[in-house]
Amino acid sequence: MFETTADQFFITAGNAEGFTELNAFDHALLSAGIGDVNLIKLSSILPPQAKQVNKFTLPSGQLIPVAYASITSEKPGEIIAAAVSIGIPEDDAFPGLIMEYHGVTTKKIAESRAIEMAEAGLIHRGRKIKNIIVQATEHEVEQCGCAFAAVVLWWSHFRK
Repeated sequence: MFETTADQFFITAGNAEGFTELNAFDHALLSAGIGDVNLIKLSSILPPQAKQVNKFTLPSGQLIPVAYASITSEKPGEIIAAAVSIGIPEDDAFPGLIMEYHGVTTKKIAESRAIEMAEAGLIHRGRKIKNIIVQATEHEVEQCGCAFAAVVLWWSHFRK
């Protein structure tokens, strides 16, 4: 599967409760629409010229490259949030930069931090910013909760 560089991506987020932290994480993946695949955690680079697509159903059981932020908590009433951002450079010969943020905070603050991180990363690389894409979610914990946000990479020639 990894014979070529991914040329598509979508961004997603979900949150949920669960009996345990692992169950909450699993339920948040289902909420984000990527619960029936195997995640391969990536560092933070979006391949050059990758195109954003609408979220679609991935093949069940497939190995999926994903950059993600996740947080779980067992403190009732606590607000947790996760966010991912993608800094897209003006020059499409360069890769984009994915940043992940999570914390005991609100969705708005998580979004803001993820955006700041993507901007700083591109500036540090000496690249002008074309666009910043962000996705975030927050969750108020009841028993055991999870907030999850992700950038999913995929290959257009594997789409049905």
